[in-house]
Amino acid sequence: MVKFSKELEAELIPEWKDAFVNYWILKKHVKNVKLSRKSHLVQDKTCGIGRSIFNPICIFANKISQTVHNARGDPDLFQVKRKISQGEEGVEEEGYEKELLQLFSEEDEIQLFFERLDEELEKVNKFYEARETEFLERGELLNKQLQLLVDLKPVLSDRRRKLSSRSSSGFLSRSYSSSTRNSDFSETQSEFSDTPTETSQTDDVIAALEKNGINFINSATRSKTKMGKPKMTMRINIPATTPTRTIAAVTSMLWEDLVNNPKKESPGDCINRKKIQCAEKMIRGAFVELYRGLGLLKRYSSLNMMAFIKILKKFDKVSNQQASASYLKMVKESHFISSDKVVRLMDEVESLFTQHFANNDRKKAMKFLRPQQNKDSHMVTFFVGLFTGSFVTLFTVYAILAHISGMFSPRSEKDYMETVYPVFSMFALLSLHLFMYGCNLFLWKSTRINHNFIFELQPNTALKYRDAFLICTSLMTAVVTALVIHLILLSNNLPPTQVDAIPGVLLLLSLALLICPLNIFYRPTRYNFLKVMRNIICSPFYKVLMVDFFMADQLTSQIPLLRHMESTACYFIAGSFKTHRYATCKSGKMYRELAYVISFAPYYWRAMQCARRWFDECDVNHLANLGKYVSAMVAAGARITYARNPSDFWMIIALVTSLVATVYQLYWDFVKDWGLLNPKSRNPWLRDNLILRNKCIYYISIAFNLVLRVAWVETVMHFNNVGIFESRMLDFLLASLEVIRRGHWNYYRLENEHLNNAGKFRAVKTVPLPFRDIDSDG
Repeated sequence: MVKFSKELEAELIPEWKDAFVNYWILKKHVKNVKLSRKSHLVQDKTCGIGRSIFNPICIFANKISQTVHNARGDPDLFQVKRKISQGEEGVEEEGYEKELLQLFSEEDEIQLFFERLDEELEKVNKFYEARETEFLERGELLNKQLQLLVDLKPVLSDRRRKLSSRSSSGFLSRSYSSSTRNSDFSETQSEFSDTPTETSQTDDVIAALEKNGINFINSATRSKTKMGKPKMTMRINIPATTPTRTIAAVTSMLWEDLVNNPKKESPGDCINRKKIQCAEKMIRGAFVELYRGLGLLKRYSSLNMMAFIKILKKFDKVSNQQASASYLKMVKESHFISSDKVVRLMDEVESLFTQHFANNDRKKAMKFLRPQQNKDSHMVTFFVGLFTGSFVTLFTVYAILAHISGMFSPRSEKDYMETVYPVFSMFALLSLHLFMYGCNLFLWKSTRINHNFIFELQPNTALKYRDAFLICTSLMTAVVTALVIHLILLSNNLPPTQVDAIPGVLLLLSLALLICPLNIFYRPTRYNFLKVMRNIICSPFYKVLMVDFFMADQLTSQIPLLRHMESTACYFIAGSFKTHRYATCKSGKMYRELAYVISFAPYYWRAMQCARRWFDECDVNHLANLGKYVSAMVAAGARITYARNPSDFWMIIALVTSLVATVYQLYWDFVKDWGLLNPKSRNPWLRDNLILRNKCIYYISIAFNLVLRVAWVETVMHFNNVGIFESRMLDFLLASLEVIRRGHWNYYRLENEHLNNAGKFRAVKTVPLPFRDIDSDG
């Protein structure tokens, strides 16, 4: 049977951990009560052993204690009394206070236990009330937003009907305005009705919108249409998450700066079906997040109640008293248990969501509100073990065959390394990165870091660590199988022009599987990966999310993989695998220039993401982060130039630029990304809150990251003059060390992000809402 402390630790909400009952501290207090009572029992026994002048005093004290206890005849340690206190603003507040009945001088630990229990109960109540108020306000606002959406839909359908009946100008136009940098909103001005027959319908719509918070200019000053009807002014906040909206927001902002007239009408802009659908999607997402938050708060209440029950049972068992009944009565009458507002709001959200977003299909609505998580399958574990064993066996076979056939001898190693090395090292680096990501997932799960919430991933489709290991092992098994087949065919004296097509076939199959539309081999993960890559490549036009810049950081550690992709693409597209003319690619000017582009691309994408985040958030730290990636681009370019033109001048340039970039990166790793090196922290040179209990791990990680960050020195200094095979293996080793460093960096980056969320009790995503009154902008 699992202990409740472990069950509580596994079930509690990680971001709200500090707001839960500190069950472990209360257990220590119960243990102290137990030790105290044992010590008093030992003293009582010593009073009855032997003769002493103090024996009559001990006997007299015991008799008095027993007499008082029997006279009260109440087994409880305290009584709970109702108390009415005067709260803030003269409002009477109902509370409860305890009166200890059996508190003797030898039972001070009992008093400490109940004082701590009172503190925990007050903490839980305050947190619950704060979150409840927040969710109730959010629910009320969402209800208004939904009503606005419901009222705007018939307006849009009426407009479409009128446009279809006549080709004249429509009745609904809007002017596009952008007064904030982080949102793309439309300012709509509606002119209703050109004919008297439509006046009553227009009045009904305006009245409905006014009831839902759309403010009109007062009757004395409001603008009017030609027919004397008032102009309605309203904003639809659509975040600039796509290139089209981003370009429109920037263009509008520049227009406002030039013309200095943010409310100038733009002909052709109008509320259309697409904008209403976008608003509907935003409101639907906000309802889903609200329901999720209410579910978390409900779980918070039940887990804390169970914690109080368990700890009071432990106390009763230790103290031989029945204190739980009286105290539990007070707990059950507390706000976090007695309030039913959360349950009623959950029912209301279910009803509204089913009616407006699921066509009254409750089963469909529950798929959005309560997505079912896929259970871990033992088959995944089985196949991970199977592919791991297959990989080890096949790699051993490959090493033996390569040694027997003399594939790495000076005579044939050049041909083999030019044809096979780029493709298979590319797959090896990708598999190593997947393996490190699987290790990250395992550690995040073990230490209760909510990576799905941080990355905004769906729990029912998010990759688990077993799945990452399965992809890694299956990919490496396929790669080593292709290596063995390639080596066997070469040993049988088949034409190299035919055999060397095997790496290209493997690459094509991998790409086909990545974009395969069939729901096989983790399609949601594959498509999410493609979506994130699109966002990265099109930076800064897409809004930057945590998963976007996290993936872009991974790409900065995979520049060797991108260079291998360049070599492989040139080798097969140019047809070099048929002629074995390797210089066709390497001697070409375009190929040599493309090396700079590929080496700069990951840093450029990341720098553009920083620029977009600065544009959205106006945080100078993003500009400082942009400078880090610019320095990395300069250092990468200097190293490539030095590798092609080895001279003292370029060596000094490469060393200086790389040193500056490395110091910049190390500072950002430790201080900004990991949140460490705080001299005022209670943990010397770390941070105040640490998830890992052993502090030495953090110091070792700092040293480990420092050493691997300076591994580039070997690429500049070339301490060892080796052959082509050893040189390629050394490059592969350095690339692998960078991938390992990145996987190591990933854990502490998300640990710091999780602690920031926990410090602000941020367990539910805040979804921007579309409708806003223009007058609210001030």
